[in-house]
Amino acid sequence: MLTFAVAMFIAAKPIVASQPSALDDPVYRARFERLRGARTAAYYAPVEAIPGARRFRPLPIARPADRSIDAAALDAARAYARENNSTAFLVWRAGTIQTAEYFGGTRASDALVSLSLAKPLAVLAVGRAMALGHIKSLDQSMTDFIPEWQGTPKATMTLRMVLEMRSGLKKQEYAGAEVADPENILNRAYLGTHIEDTLIADYPLTDPPGSTYAYSQANGDLVAIVVERATGRRYAEFLSRELIQPTGGRGGTVWVDREGGLAHSGCCTMLPAETWLRMGILLLNDGLWNTKRLLPEGFVAEIRRGSMQNPYYGAGIYPAGVYTPRRPPHNPLQGEPFEAEDLYMLDGNANQVLYVIPSAKLVILRMGTRPPSSPEWDNAVLPNLLLRGLTSMPGEIHPRPQATAAP
Repeated sequence: MLTFAVAMFIAAKPIVASQPSALDDPVYRARFERLRGARTAAYYAPVEAIPGARRFRPLPIARPADRSIDAAALDAARAYARENNSTAFLVWRAGTIQTAEYFGGTRASDALVSLSLAKPLAVLAVGRAMALGHIKSLDQSMTDFIPEWQGTPKATMTLRMVLEMRSGLKKQEYAGAEVADPENILNRAYLGTHIEDTLIADYPLTDPPGSTYAYSQANGDLVAIVVERATGRRYAEFLSRELIQPTGGRGGTVWVDREGGLAHSGCCTMLPAETWLRMGILLLNDGLWNTKRLLPEGFVAEIRRGSMQNPYYGAGIYPAGVYTPRRPPHNPLQGEPFEAEDLYMLDGNANQVLYVIPSAKLVILRMGTRPPSSPEWDNAVLPNLLLRGLTSMPGEIHPRPQATAAP
């Protein structure tokens, strides 16, 4: 049975007589010819505004004498960020920013390319919709939001499976002939002008829902459909009013497939660095911002827990897990165990990374272009430099290091 919000949202949508084929759609073909497998913000057009807080107040910055991280550790971390093509590097601990560095002419107010850092932001939008009563639980059937899947093999898919990349939908594999084929479903679902129709009607199921882990942009973009149909509101407006403004952040934009069309919730949200940092602080505080609960109690613990199919990936979040030099699913280097076992990461392509370490009251953000290939980016460097440089606060217990073998 359709919820009232889903039914009203579908009814309010204009009926499209027929979707042009990939070859006949000039906008799609122009995007395809420009992009050719690259994933850069230069092609994010059109975009929809995500208004920020009406009165922006920067997070407090600690005076040098009041910092709770050693100056040498901060200097070493800043140098690592600078050497690795960063545009922004922010460190927050226990209520204050310890350092905020911007490189290459980037300003604090600039909306930065997030790539797949947008995926965990979309998960937070789901959590906010749950807190408001629009979504029942992560285990709710996707057919509650996409009734078009009723009576199909996709009918057993749950929202949790989508967020954990266990939906069974075709995985992401941009390589070789697929990049050069304008009819390929991966290209049409990413660059098309009616991606909602493509994702719902055409995107293939390759495995039984819940049976395997397979990373894909499709899972991330399905979240905008869920949020819009569950709430009856535009994805950008929902992000703005329910997450960005309540946490006091500056706004930005999100790529939409066409004017008034679907937002790319899985890749293409652009917000200033401090706004991303605030999302990490919200996670660290279990969904509380000051005294207001934005996410359901326990939601953060639920989404940071890995699955049986991939213990290193939760719902848009990468928990530390047991130490391995190459972290699945994408095998980024981790040169040594993390100094905190409760560390988890929000991560996007080209190492847009937000580290959250509750035991140390520490949030670390690095954004930028792709680091040099040699020496390879090491996910352990920034958090471990800073964790080793912590200045103990009254009553604080130093974090326990990451386990090196399963118990």
